[in-house]
Amino acid sequence: MPSPLPRLGSWPVLVALATLAGLAAAAHLLGQTPGAIGARQSFALLAGAAFGLTLQRGRFCFLCNLRDLTRDGDPRGVLAILAALAIGAIGYAAVFGAWVPNPFGGRLPPTAHVGPVSPALAVAAFVFGVGMALSGSCLSAHLYRLGEGSPTSPFALVGAVAGFVLGFQTWNPIFLASVAEAPVVWLPAVLGYPGWLALTLAVLAGLAALALARSRPVSPTTAEPLTLRGAARATLADRWPALPTGLLVGLIGTLAYLRVAPLGVTAEIGSAARTAAGAAGLLPSTLFGLDGLRGCATVVKETLLSENGLFVLGLVAASFAAALVSGRFAPALPNRGQVLRGLAGGALMGWGAMTALGCTVGVLLSGIQAGALAGWVFLVFVTLGALAADWTAKRVVRRAKG
Repeated sequence: MPSPLPRLGSWPVLVALATLAGLAAAAHLLGQTPGAIGARQSFALLAGAAFGLTLQRGRFCFLCNLRDLTRDGDPRGVLAILAALAIGAIGYAAVFGAWVPNPFGGRLPPTAHVGPVSPALAVAAFVFGVGMALSGSCLSAHLYRLGEGSPTSPFALVGAVAGFVLGFQTWNPIFLASVAEAPVVWLPAVLGYPGWLALTLAVLAGLAALALARSRPVSPTTAEPLTLRGAARATLADRWPALPTGLLVGLIGTLAYLRVAPLGVTAEIGSAARTAAGAAGLLPSTLFGLDGLRGCATVVKETLLSENGLFVLGLVAASFAAALVSGRFAPALPNRGQVLRGLAGGALMGWGAMTALGCTVGVLLSGIQAGALAGWVFLVFVTLGALAADWTAKRVVRRAKG
């Protein structure tokens, strides 16, 4: 049954249009700042809005897409993720070829999320996977679901701040034991651009084939005639198909890297946590090596919103507008279980994101697109963490029923 198309003059459409108009006006005002700072801030806000629209309309959630495949045999979400990684890798390769013509020269591409590969990364990714399974979404999905009125997402984000604070407190011994001497592996420096890109696309194609092999047949649907109303419904109300969603995420990631910074959603959350922890006396006097590593960098905040903060603001606001129009805005009061799962899962994700220097967007998505081996390590262990948490939950439920 096709999703209902909202009436043009209904309050959800009017509020959504006002929200998008506000974002456009804010981007215009930011762009009036002299120099490059205003242009970067304006682009960050608009890129966040485009990202939020795409996440909400395509239901681009790493955990949900994984569960769709493993539980229901629906490969669409996983295929969207793989398409985003492929398009982003091609886009990054084009940028790298202009900025770092010789990948064998010992230089890393500017600002790319190419982090160290260490046991700490694997553990952090696994813990992040458990946290997103417990809370019901990864951090980026919690941000767009905040725009949908999710009762769990606010508590997951609060928990993530607490998890970041815990991560800062445990960082120094972890850094000394595991990260300090860990190699930073940039695959183009090992394989060259053609070899890295060919290998990346081959692996992604293999994963896509596995996803399709695991898919289950679905009942055929009657195609709606190609009309203006049908096109509007497909754009505004129905879930976007996998390929356009992945294409848009990959393009947004490439443009964001070219104009501002690699995609990431935890830098602002982590910076807020670092600032609050410092003010409360909960921050170590020195965080060994942290500020010299690549990833979603955290700082003690001196301004209200950084470029990453504007990106996140645009993401939430645009996902709210998209949710209103698509009928997905459904705010509800949280129950006790949602509060506890949100706080606990968010804390695990916060600790994992701080220790791994990013999340499923900053390390996995931007890292793999940039040719970082760390991105692939994160992908493997975050998947294992989510699957292990789901398997454990099923066992607990079976024993409770038995």
